[in-house]
Amino acid sequence: MSIQTETRAEVLEAVGRAFKGVSAAQRRLRAHYAHHPGELSYAQYGLLFGLYFGEPMSSRDLAAAADVSPATAAEMLDALAASGLVQRVRSAEDKRIVLTSLTERGRAVVDARRAQYEPRFRAALQDFSDEELHSAVGVLEALRQMFDHLAESEG
Repeated sequence: MSIQTETRAEVLEAVGRAFKGVSAAQRRLRAHYAHHPGELSYAQYGLLFGLYFGEPMSSRDLAAAADVSPATAAEMLDALAASGLVQRVRSAEDKRIVLTSLTERGRAVVDARRAQYEPRFRAALQDFSDEELHSAVGVLEALRQMFDHLAESEG
């Protein structure tokens, strides 16, 4: 995709508008899941996806990954554990910390979700070169760091 603008200010404005558009679309997707009782919510999937590629995580770390409060994450994790999608155990190093990991059933749920959405994700990005995608990663990471810094300094 090539946006032809003449000045740096115009390019930065275009990035800002695109980022705001993605954020708005993500909010609409969250609202969509909120209106389907009996299905996992967008935030619940966020918790499960946070566990998919890594080691067991604390509720606080999962909350950050899923963009929910630690209290909300703990409540959702209790429900996910009751559904057999995650397993929660106390840390051997610090008994105050409860670590969460995916169960086989939880991994199957994430696999099914990935099978549903990954082709769409790949199709949406198919016209971009690896170099362009690496640049996008850099841009998104810089924005994440900026927002994290703002949250820390204003919180």
